[in-house]
Amino acid sequence: MNLFQKFKETVSSVVPIMVIVLILGFTAAPLDSGTILRFLTGGVLVILGLTVFLLGVDIGILPIGERCGAALTEKKSLPLLLSVSFIIGVIVTVAEPDVQVLADQIKGVNAGVNKWALILMIAAGLGVFTMFGLLRTVLSLSLKYLLIVSYILLFALAFLSPKEFQGVAFDAGGATTGPMTVPFIMALGVGVAGVRASGKSSGKNEGDDSFGLTGMASIGPIMAVCVYGIILNFFSKGSSSSEQIAAHGADAVAGSLSLGIFIHILPGILKEVTMALLPLVAMFAVFQIVLLKMPPFQIRKMIRGLAFSFIGLIIFLCGVNGGFMTTGRILGEVLGAKACGGNLLWTVILTLTGIVFGAIVVCAEPAVWVLTEQVETVSGGTIKRKVMLVALSAGVAISIGLSMIRLLYGFSLWYILVPGYALSLLLTFFCPPLFTGIAFDSGGVASGPMTSTFILSFTLGAASAAGNGSANDAFGVIALVAMTPLIAIQILGIIFKIKSRTNEEKK
Repeated sequence: MNLFQKFKETVSSVVPIMVIVLILGFTAAPLDSGTILRFLTGGVLVILGLTVFLLGVDIGILPIGERCGAALTEKKSLPLLLSVSFIIGVIVTVAEPDVQVLADQIKGVNAGVNKWALILMIAAGLGVFTMFGLLRTVLSLSLKYLLIVSYILLFALAFLSPKEFQGVAFDAGGATTGPMTVPFIMALGVGVAGVRASGKSSGKNEGDDSFGLTGMASIGPIMAVCVYGIILNFFSKGSSSSEQIAAHGADAVAGSLSLGIFIHILPGILKEVTMALLPLVAMFAVFQIVLLKMPPFQIRKMIRGLAFSFIGLIIFLCGVNGGFMTTGRILGEVLGAKACGGNLLWTVILTLTGIVFGAIVVCAEPAVWVLTEQVETVSGGTIKRKVMLVALSAGVAISIGLSMIRLLYGFSLWYILVPGYALSLLLTFFCPPLFTGIAFDSGGVASGPMTSTFILSFTLGAASAAGNGSANDAFGVIALVAMTPLIAIQILGIIFKIKSRTNEEKK
């Protein structure tokens, strides 16, 4: 895909959010000129950075994943496939911009968290469950039973973890499946499913095994963060999350008048991006020597793609940290303060704002377009992209609306997550297997860069203003964004199944 196409894709993702913020900033939630200028600057940097980053992913990073997947399956060695898929999962997750942003957000509300320890735990969790997902594909195991067992273990572990890590853990599951990770994982999954189907006939539809790997992979980070929280709880109690949220918001307001913040944060971001992408470069070098053996012109193309990804990620994170997240937090604080105390009108406005953000964000996420395109292709056009987008949009809009209501009334995240996941797992018994795999993949990809940056910041600001400033109440929005598509897409699958059966009976 060329640069102009990537630019259009990114603009459609970011500009709708910017327009809504500007409308609110001049009407219902007045923002000062300094904050608006900083937000606009950050938005432009986010667009440019994400465009260059996604171009680099297409040119240099995706081909690495595709070639590695093809080379590994040709070796016909299950231990080799699983071990290398674990390494790839870890390295790609470390380089995922959504994970970097989420780790910064978590660090901002819990000083006891070590950012890189948390990132490595998330990456290891994704690597392990990528292995399990590929093993399922190779052995042709039932996705629904594997999901049921995994989620039972997951919820048991989540209940044992500290309260402040429960929402964070589920958010991590959604944030790991972003524009870097999803193409890698889906390329591996589709490739392995194709090779297995061509190698022996199992009597199943090949498409049934082509999806579900992203959904499986996103379980690992949730478990990993729960374990990290349990371990951290033994060594450090940390400081009050609510105080840290308030302090962070105050710092954001104090610095909102200066555009110099973008220059100030550049050295730190440069260091972090270098640390994140170096393992990916090292992996490429090792794979080139022992596995890929590509000609020089292809190596130069890969290096150019990696350079684009490096530059794009720096620009993107500067825009996110310098203006985008700060404004999201301030906007959330303004609307949350007005809705605080049971003011019905402002409660409705805050909730509707969340619903509109949700409906727009999911349709604009780059990973969602990757998924819906592959779904339409694999299904032979029977599952239309527009229908999937409407179902996803409705599900995510409802989830963010519920998040706003939860923040204002302070009820537990479990009141939504437990019945929501129970329903989604129950639907696997009635939904066609292909749609089950698509649904759990959709849950991961629906929560991408805009959710992990602006939506999470907006929610943190609203939580702070509403007086529910603990990490347990502030986090969880990404978790709900990742959950509702599981239900929406499977209901769509059941409708599709009924319609197909009715058409067959008419014939």
